[in-house]
Parts: sequence; C-alpha cells; structure tokens
Amino acid sequence: MSDTIPLEELASLPSLHHLRVSPDGDRVACFYDGSGRNELCLIDPETGDLTQVSDGNVPRDAKFPIQWSADGESVYFHRDQGGDEQNDVYAFDVDDGEARPVVENDGQTFLVDVASDGRRLLYTTDAGDQMNLYLYDHDAGESTQLTRYDRPVYGGQFSPDGNHVAYVTNERDDLENRDAYVASLAPTVGDRAAGGNRAAGGGGSTDGDTADGFEPRRLDVSSEGRETWVSDWTPDGDALLLTDNETNFQRCGLYDLATDEVTWLGDAAADETGHFVHPDGYVFAERTTEGTQRLVVYDRDGAELATPFTDGVAWSEGGRRAGVFPDGSVLTGQNAPTTRDTYYRYDPAADEATVLREPEYGDVDPAAFADAEYVTYESTDGTDVGAVLYDSGARPSPVVVAVHGGPRYDVKKGFDERTQFLVDRGYSVLWPNFRGSTGRGREFKNAIHGDWGGQEQADVAAGARWIAEKEWVDGDNLAVFGGSFGGYSAYWQLVRYPDLWDAGIASVGITDLPALFEESMAHFKTNLREQMGDPEENADLWRERSPITHVEAIEAPLLMLHGVNDPRCPISQARLFRDALVERRGWTEGEEFEYHELGDEGHASTDVGYKIRVFHELADFLDERFPAE
Repeated sequence: MSDTIPLEELASLPSLHHLRVSPDGDRVACFYDGSGRNELCLIDPETGDLTQVSDGNVPRDAKFPIQWSADGESVYFHRDQGGDEQNDVYAFDVDDGEARPVVENDGQTFLVDVASDGRRLLYTTDAGDQMNLYLYDHDAGESTQLTRYDRPVYGGQFSPDGNHVAYVTNERDDLENRDAYVASLAPTVGDRAAGGNRAAGGGGSTDGDTADGFEPRRLDVSSEGRETWVSDWTPDGDALLLTDNETNFQRCGLYDLATDEVTWLGDAAADETGHFVHPDGYVFAERTTEGTQRLVVYDRDGAELATPFTDGVAWSEGGRRAGVFPDGSVLTGQNAPTTRDTYYRYDPAADEATVLREPEYGDVDPAAFADAEYVTYESTDGTDVGAVLYDSGARPSPVVVAVHGGPRYDVKKGFDERTQFLVDRGYSVLWPNFRGSTGRGREFKNAIHGDWGGQEQADVAAGARWIAEKEWVDGDNLAVFGGSFGGYSAYWQLVRYPDLWDAGIASVGITDLPALFEESMAHFKTNLREQMGDPEENADLWRERSPITHVEAIEAPLLMLHGVNDPRCPISQARLFRDALVERRGWTEGEEFEYHELGDEGHASTDVGYKIRVFHELADFLDERFPAE
C-alpha cells in the first residue's frame, strides 16, 4: 500500500464553492471550508484575499448555490436539516453576519433568480406536490404560484427588465421531451402578491395549468422527444440563449423572440451547453469531448475565440449577472487530474486570463497526485465506451472500477479527491462513461431509458474485463465502487456479475426500484418514469432490475454507506438490502459485509467531517477485505 498522502489532510484540503460576483463587482461571495467547516466568505477581486463572514450559521454542506441580493447587502442561500434537501431560502446579511429566513416551505425549494429591482425572487418548490415556479415579493412578504404543471418546472429566469420569465417544462406525451417557455409578469403579476400564497408553509393548488393571467408561450425549437433548455437572456431581452439536442449532440443558439428564429452556434459535432451572454455580446458555453470540458466563447459574429482554457475541466462561474466584473472580465475556473481548482478573471476582448485565486494544497505535495488518460474499450455489443483511467503505478495493480451517479452525468479528466485517495493507496481506478452518460449526445444518453440494469451495466462489466487483461493489472483483484446511481450499479454488478468482482462498495445506492418510487418526491417520480417507464405497467421490469431481487447471488464482500436523511435514495434502500443479506443470503453483518449509517447526513456531502469519516470507512474496508500489496 502506498499511502503517501495522509488521509485526513487529503479530505481536509480547503475548497471554494459557488463563487458569485457582487452587483457592484467589489467582492466575490463563496462558500469555503478552510476553517474545517463550510462558511460564507468574501474574496477581494483585486488581491484574491479571503474573509470569512459567517460563523456556523450557513449549511455544513455546500451542495446548493448562492446568489447576491440586488443591492449587494445580502447573499441568499439554501438551508435544510441534516442533508434532507427540504430547503428553505435564507438571506445572510454580509455586514452584520446575521441569517434570516425569506421563503420557508414544507418541501424542497430552490431559489432560481433575483430580479434586478431587488423586490422579487423566483423560486421552484414541490410544496404543492409537483415542482412548480413561484414568485416572492419582498414588499408584501408573500408568494404567488406562477405555474401549475403536473410535471416538473426546471429553472426560471427574469428578463433584464423583470417583466418576463423563461423556464422549462414538458407538456407533451413523450417523457424525454423538454421545452422552453416565456411568459409575461406585467401587469398581472407583481402587484397581486398579497392575494397569493404565504411564503412560509405555502404551496397552493396545483389544479389547472398556470396561475391566472400568467400566459406562457412555448418556443417550438425542436421536435417532440428532444430537449430544449433556457441558458440566459441576452442583455437587451430580445433573445434567449438556448441549449438544444435536436441534432443529437447538444448545441447552443440565440432565439429571436420577435421572429422566432434561432441562430445556432458551433458545428454540433460535440455536446455543447450554453451558459450565458456577456454584456458585450459574447456567448459563453462549455464543450465536452473525450474527457475534457472546454470553455468556449463566441464573439458577436458567432466566431469561436481561441481561449486559453483547452485542457482538463474549465467553466465560467455565476452567469451574466453574477460572474461578470464591471470591467467586462469574467470569473472562470479550471482544474486537471493533478491540479485543484484555479480561479481566473478572463477578459474576452483581450483573450487574456489572470489568476484570481490559486488552489490550496496545505501540506500535501501535489506531485503525489496521479495523472489520468482518456481510454476507450469495446462493450459486449461492439459499442465503444469511453473511460477515464488513473494508473497507480503498482505492479501488479489491483483495480477499482468506479461508477458515476446520475446516470445523466459523465466523468472528465479533472481533479477528484476520492480517486486520488484510492490511487494513493495502490489501486488503479477506471471510470467508465457507460450508456446513459452525458457528453456523447442525446441517443447515447437516452439509451439507458427502460433498461436500467441492462446494457449500461454490461458496459461497466466490459470495462472491468478490459482492464483485467492488461499485463500490469492484477486481474484477480477487481472491486466496484459507486454512489447514488453508481451505488445502484455497485449492487447490481455484485448480484448479476458475481464471478467478476472481488469486493464492492455501495454509497447512497438504490436497491429496490418499486420501493424507491413510492418514497420519492413528485419530480423524482417523473424522472424515474422517464428512465424506467410506468411502475405499474412495467412492474415486472422494475422488480427484475432491482438488486434486492437477486441478493442470493452475491459473493464478494460488500461495504454499504448511507446517510440517514437522504431524500434521493432513502435510507430504507440500504436497510432493505442489509436485511435481505441477513435473512435471504444468510450473511452476518461485520463478517461477510460491512454496514454504516451516517447520521445527520443526506445524499453525500462536501462537509470535511463527512469526507474524513467516509475515507476512514473506505480505508478500513479496503485494507481488510481488498488489500493492495
């Protein structure tokens, strides 16, 4: 075992999250955990110096974003209870250090935009069962429900003048479909809030389609079954930056609201996601290809600039209203397998980037981090599957096949402390981007629909067989590891490919699909229907593709980790599988398998204490059950 990087030091490396430029550009708000706990901090944009302003009165987990108030005096954040994600919206007054509730609901609530007038907020909540869009009026202290769909509403953005909103939902028969909508707020909404639902405990009726007087129009950008997403308004409010996958690969374009015409950018040869429109007309986007995420910038004529952000993972922070400084420079970030997040001020006019804040390494030598390469292998049906591979250098090397969550996600060649933890302990790590992953177009992403536990799991198993054949790999020491959908995959691999694996680790994973559906929030139920069809009409499939159905087949030792407050994959999923291991497989906890519930935690966490505990559990399990020589 290598173990050159102290476990607790690696888990405690300070991290910045959700950097947002203040309205006047004089400071940058962020979450930062350099004290050992996540706190709200302010960065001087000229020097990069950081000042902590909260004192334990913001969440330990920096999972959810922050936004400035329009006057720059407060920062809005999301507060839940122990990771249960039933968020309320709070405001933190940066000068006096006090936090106060703004919108409180008996459900999951997300602040999605702040109007430039400072008076109104847009938020989505499932307090009325399904996730819908609401408007909060500070003056009246009241909320108005804007939409009343029976499927989730995604996002919501005020137009620059605050008189319109844009959002995404699906009213068509095809569950794979997403459409963009624009609706007027004036004069009906904005002065009628006193007649709406009170913010605290509100929700309102979900009957009908939308609130009275709120008349959205659908932007018919693509055919049914495709996905259109709202990225940003143009600064003059005459057009929307949209992201769409009509042509299979995602593309971004400007939709003229007067002519209903779209000017598409780029060549749609790789997945590209529009982010925002700069005040000077530049369009910022992110392009994914073969394990990299490149920051792409188009000029006013639609020509692509040659930005310096070409390797690893690069992004722009905050969008037009929270990521652009008064001088026109843009807050951006970049990392790579051996380099943690570096933040820059990027000037698109000069195409120059200057460092705002360097990454922190404490006493850890970054030279100890392992580099990654993008590889491909052939799955069982001949399809090429891309993957990110980290070689530990051990010979022969045991391997951990790590499965990402989502499944709508993809692994890139960026810095990942979990992977570096495993590699440092002597394990090479393979991250497959199996069918269902993003980054390879709509068809590849949607290939998993109706087939959880099918070909995408064959892709994972094929990756394990492919790497096991390498002469430098110890093919008799393969472990599978994953969280969330990756946790589902870890369970599934162990019960359906028992001869392939020598150990398994499942974190916050799914084990019983019908039970998951019954406990899920309404918007999660919609997503599950999209992924696996109707749970009643396809009851046999839902049961057959549940790992718990096949628990008797498991052979390899298993580590189970789960937060007790997880609302996405409830703790019952782990408890059901634990009980099945004992009652149906005849295993004994502490002998054939390890089981750990994490109190006051939800669906994983950025909290330093959480990471330290999880790393210790992983180390103990691997050292005992799957040791690297």
